[in-house]
Amino acid sequence: MNVTSTYTVSDYLLDRLADLGVDTIFGVPGDFTLGLLDHVDEHPSISWVGTANELGAGYAADGYARMNGVGVVCSTFGVGELSAINAVAGSYAEHVPVLHLVGAPTEAVQAAGRATHHSLGDGDFTHMLRMSAEVTVAQEMLQHGTATAQIDRVLAAMVAEGRPGYLSLPADVAEQSCEPPTTVLEVPANRTDVDQLARFADAATQLIADRSPVVLADIFVHRSGAVDQLHHLLKVGGLRYASLLWGRRVVDERGSGYLGLYLGDATQPDVRAAVEDAECLITAGVCFTDLISGYFTQRLDDAVRIDLQPHTAVVGGETFAGIEMRDALAVLAEIVPPRPDLPVSLTTSMGDVEPDPHAPLTQKELWEAVAAALTGNDVILADQGTSFCGIAAQRLPSGAVFIGQPLWASIGYTLPAMIGAAIAAPHRRPVLLIGDGAAQLTVAELGTLIRQRIPAVIIVVNNNGYTVERAIHGPEMNYNDIAPWRWTLLPYALGGDVSTVRTHRATTQAELTGMLVDAAAHPTSLTLIEAVTGELDVPPVLEAIAAAAASANR
Repeated sequence: MNVTSTYTVSDYLLDRLADLGVDTIFGVPGDFTLGLLDHVDEHPSISWVGTANELGAGYAADGYARMNGVGVVCSTFGVGELSAINAVAGSYAEHVPVLHLVGAPTEAVQAAGRATHHSLGDGDFTHMLRMSAEVTVAQEMLQHGTATAQIDRVLAAMVAEGRPGYLSLPADVAEQSCEPPTTVLEVPANRTDVDQLARFADAATQLIADRSPVVLADIFVHRSGAVDQLHHLLKVGGLRYASLLWGRRVVDERGSGYLGLYLGDATQPDVRAAVEDAECLITAGVCFTDLISGYFTQRLDDAVRIDLQPHTAVVGGETFAGIEMRDALAVLAEIVPPRPDLPVSLTTSMGDVEPDPHAPLTQKELWEAVAAALTGNDVILADQGTSFCGIAAQRLPSGAVFIGQPLWASIGYTLPAMIGAAIAAPHRRPVLLIGDGAAQLTVAELGTLIRQRIPAVIIVVNNNGYTVERAIHGPEMNYNDIAPWRWTLLPYALGGDVSTVRTHRATTQAELTGMLVDAAAHPTSLTLIEAVTGELDVPPVLEAIAAAAASANR
């Protein structure tokens, strides 16, 4: 495996990661990580992707984990790990298992307590571990003699809980000899209590009797590995269903029973009535956050509700603990009477007036054109704000994967996250929807995207600043302004050339439509489209959410 005959702690860690399906590590090298990176370079199945900064590496690892199951960000001690901690916190908030691997000074240097570079100079080398403990489920500073057991503990906890873990690897411990793993990593598995499941089945049978259930699904169906069971329930029951913005990836929006998106007060009236007035409502993996519920304006009747969470089920207000979501969904598929598929009757149309294709581009026309160009093979990343809310009005193609970050809501997340998602799923076309303000935060990773030769389609919505903030407060205040950039020139400044990159600027619907066709006709090139809209033009979903946000902030 490595060029020497000695098997080390670094090799053990990498082999454990490979067993978890990891084939790429994202990061920025530092002097405390260089020895470890030699082992990465020599590993037969793990590659290194260097990014422009540690924050971008953390976002890339998050995007990779959402498509692959587990991601890894590697940074140097102190300055590097604190640059990455925002990304790790986002992974923690959104239940994404990412390992934060930190290269640290040797045990001898730490024991001496000297003022070492990248430290706070007080001889305490555990400051950053304590900071990271708030946003990881398990942490270890690896030590001689116990490193392999420490690695196993953190990785097992990270996988079991579906949240980040933290390993600090001193440079000398990284080179310590050890024995290779002889057994698979033991990950604690949550198991369903069969007695509780039987009681749940009885209660659900009584509630569903003579009622026609409607399903509302969200992101924790995916996080719980229960997507197949949800699809089976919808199919055998011929059920109508809706989703929240966070969990768009767990349902087929072109399916016969799809109602639309539920967003509390921001929901279309027919969709809202179907969900809130349902005779029986099955909520699967639903987590209401402010930005996806119209600031907690959902109105669901718990008396007729079956609520499924990752490890708990509730029927009409009665809680059944110790039930895995996939098992609860399987039981419901047996209980719900089979019904024929329903015709698609509800729409998400924003209007019936045919726009002038040569008039200035509006948000409405922008998202209609983008949605028409998407395919079932796309992985679509929408940054928080105009892009996330704009695409909300459109149905995504069957098979497409949608990624957003509505809880942590760190703008700029999606550009580097797309790098990780594209590497994890190279057979899919990556499509990025991002505003100009958000893109400015992480645009350096456009160079990483070009360097990795990822043929993405990037749509930068140029509405001259922070339009989501303008919609909430201060529409004409200068603090919502940003520097005007020449977006179509950036890819060439960051390493692209005309043989690998295509750039366009769209100011009308006709121009945008033609550019999207051109992107599809050049699938091996990276295409960046600057879509210019008015700075006070906002999608209806964003308008409703912004009004609620303004009220909440008061």
